[in-house]
Amino acid sequence: MKINKKRNLSMVVVGVISFLFPFSSFLLTSCTSIDCPVNNLVRTRYQFTSSAGDSLKLMDTLTVVSARKDGKDTIVFNKGVQISRFHLPISYSHPEDILVFHFDGDSLHVADTIWVKKDDILHFESVDCNATFFHKLTAIRHTHNCLDSVVIVNPSVTNDDAVVHVNIYPKVSN
Repeated sequence: MKINKKRNLSMVVVGVISFLFPFSSFLLTSCTSIDCPVNNLVRTRYQFTSSAGDSLKLMDTLTVVSARKDGKDTIVFNKGVQISRFHLPISYSHPEDILVFHFDGDSLHVADTIWVKKDDILHFESVDCNATFFHKLTAIRHTHNCLDSVVIVNPSVTNDDAVVHVNIYPKVSN
């Protein structure tokens, strides 16, 4: 009789577990839905613009170098040709980024430097997702060798790649 009670008890336990297992796995997966953004790159988008406000295609070759405080400069955009818009990475540990724009034409080499001041804002979505830094552009200045003006049009730099943050107005050749 003891054997039958043990057998009946084990059959009940197996029945309960087999009944609850599908529901428990459903509950566990539904509680940890991860909605991390697919695009977690935070980059600044620049656009060459005419004085009329239209997008302008650059005919020269453009290379952009990030001038670092440790003296080890880094190429962040290499030999773009016939571009009007482009993305550049933005630092998350320095209050100001220094970017040297090299314009190369047929017999021309001109460089301009752009200094971008910004505030870094820690962005946290979920414990399941990596924290990222968003930025607020606060000021911009530049040299005037090839560039007429550089203007912040949207100071909020997030992981939205479609937003133009900075308009670059080159000098017009006569």
